[in-house]
Amino acid sequence: MTEEKVGIVKAVCISDRKGVQKKNVGKARFLENFGLENDAHGGSWHRQVSLLSYEVIEDFKEKGAPVEDGAFGENLIVTGFDFKNCPIGTKFSCNSVILEMTQIGKTCHKGCEIQKIMGDCIMPREGVFARVLQGGEISVGDKMRMIE
Repeated sequence: MTEEKVGIVKAVCISDRKGVQKKNVGKARFLENFGLENDAHGGSWHRQVSLLSYEVIEDFKEKGAPVEDGAFGENLIVTGFDFKNCPIGTKFSCNSVILEMTQIGKTCHKGCEIQKIMGDCIMPREGVFARVLQGGEISVGDKMRMIE
């Protein structure tokens, strides 16, 4: 029997428009084939939800990065997973929500504030994207499981 991979949700972030940092709202409703309710990046496309590993953000903070939850435009910050090393198609469940990973990394938008300050940004290589296969609610502190 393989060991179950479990992570803990550390932040649930949304923004009302694109190109700005997201804010940790503590919990959100995830809508099937859309993304997070009231999030500017929701829609019928492959990048409905963005995820970052908590550990990667903490390492970046240790280098002096002045970042808060949502600074990279991420929707979910989760401990226990190295998302960039999960294959496309990996599924995660949290409560009734099921997410399917669709993309690893992205190009930062022009004028990324973190890139300007630090000379680096982790989102292009560490951030991953998913679509919502099944909706529900996710809150800070909830357990997320990788579905084998």
